Formats: sequence, C-alpha cells, structure tokens
Amino acid sequence: MASQEFQGQTSPIFKDYLPGSSDLSGQNKPVEPTSLWKQTSHPHNLPPGLEYLNQLDRIIIHQQVELLEAIVGTETSSKYEIKNHLGQRVYFAVEENDCFDRNLCSPIRSFTIRIADNMGQEVITVNRPLRCNSCWFPCFLQELEVQSPPGTIAGYVVQNWDPFLPKFTIQNESKEDVLKIIGPYATCGCFEDVDFEVKTLNEMSIGKISKYWSGFVNNVFTNTANFGIQVPVDLDVRIKAVIIGACFLIDLMFFENSLDGL
Repeated sequence: MASQEFQGQTSPIFKDYLPGSSDLSGQNKPVEPTSLWKQTSHPHNLPPGLEYLNQLDRIIIHQQVELLEAIVGTETSSKYEIKNHLGQRVYFAVEENDCFDRNLCSPIRSFTIRIADNMGQEVITVNRPLRCNSCWFPCFLQELEVQSPPGTIAGYVVQNWDPFLPKFTIQNESKEDVLKIIGPYATCGCFEDVDFEVKTLNEMSIGKISKYWSGFVNNVFTNTANFGIQVPVDLDVRIKAVIIGACFLIDLMFFENSLDGL
C-alpha cells in the first residue's frame, strides 16, 4: 500500500508528464432511495486533490500510445490521461508492476496505478492483486482497492459471479455496497461504443462507463483505449475515484488484447 509520504511531493514516476495542459446538461435523474453514493461532505472536507472531481459529471480517460508496444508487441506499463469534457487534463496515471506480470499475466496482472494531479502530487492509488478472471473460479474473482489520499481507503471494486454478464459492485471504505456496474453480454463492440451501466442497488441507471470505438487500425495494432465516464455531479468524490479505478479494471479485463476492442 502507498504510504502518507507520497502526499505533498512529486513522485519520480510522474516527472516526464509535467506540466499538465489541454490537448486538443441538466437532465432529471431517477431518485435513489438511499443516499450512500451522494456527496455529503463539505467541499473543505474532501480528500486533498479530489476537489475538482466535485464539479465533474463527465470524465474522459485516454490511454497514451506506446510506440514500442505498437511496433514490437511488447507489453509496457499503461499510462493514462484523465480529462474533463473539454479535453483538459486534470490528472494523469501511471501503472507500476514488473515485466513478468505485464507479459505473462497480462489481463489478470497485479498492478498499482498512481494518479497524480497536474502538480505531480499523488492523489489516488489503485491496487489490484493477482486474481482469477473466470466464472469457473467464483471464490477468487477480481477485487480492486482505491485509496484517496494514498494510504486512506476510499472504496473497492468487487467482481460478481455471473455466467453471462460482466458485473461489479462498488463499495465504500466500510465495504458497504453502494452501486453496481453491469456490462453487455458481448464486449467486442465492432464499430460502436461498449457501455457498462452504472446502477443503484435497486437497478436504476444513473450513469455509464463507455469504451469508445477508436477505429479499426488503432484497435487492431495497438492496445490503446479511450473511455468516458458519466455519473451524477453530486456523486461522492470518493465513489467517483473508485469508478475511475473500475474503468482501469474494465480496460485490462476486457480490452487489453488488441482484437478485443473490435
């Protein structure tokens, strides 16, 4: 687990990504009977670095292209830019693990993803242990832990057993169920986006995680992916951080291999 020493200082793994820069709807929502997922903290009491998430209802996650991986086929550590709906980078993320995990365990590999703001200060840590990714092992399915700030649990993403559909539960820091994520029967969305619905515990849809179709050439010859997250603006920022972690998990589980995104 990441320790408190990461707070207030720039980690060396982020040095090549500074400074951050831009690169170039109000609909009625169903009322959820419980308020586990709604923001209740005063803005001044939010985890350091997550204040900006408090005003976002749309998040774009763009995986950066790795030239070595595209040409040689060698799996490299994933790097992502996390942007607002205008395309302005608000966070960036770097995966940490070793070459053995990346190339031999690829989609089920363990990892730590460190997410930093544009000042290079780590604000979110995502930890994924090595676990199974098969309905034949229902007792050892995927589980992911999200910390914000590093060292403080924000919540968990837990895979649920289902023989047909990808299903996950979003839990808070006390491991109480908060939301559900339900994917489609087929995740190989040829020429179209693939949506994973974000639902309340009573199955009301309040958002989605979308893997955007990015073209035949890009999907065949690289593993890079673009994702969009749509959630209520009043969703607790800690749960928003957990859903960002869920997006990384979905990427590796279903879209890591080049042809999976077709």
